[in-house]
Amino acid sequence: MKLENAIRALAGTMILVSLALSHYVHPNWIWLTVFVGANLLQSAFTGFCPAETILKKLGVGGSCCGKH
Repeated sequence: MKLENAIRALAGTMILVSLALSHYVHPNWIWLTVFVGANLLQSAFTGFCPAETILKKLGVGGSCCGKH
């Protein structure tokens, strides 16, 4: 999986999970959605994305024989 796709998948998953948790467990879980959204917004302007660093360390989007 490409790194950009993995970041989008992670962000989308975190948003959906936090919305479900805020509905079924406790309303304060909505703050996780706020955090993810704020992180996406700041990364659009600064180019820094903590999820990218973590996913790279986990080997997502690393060197692959199909990468040019």
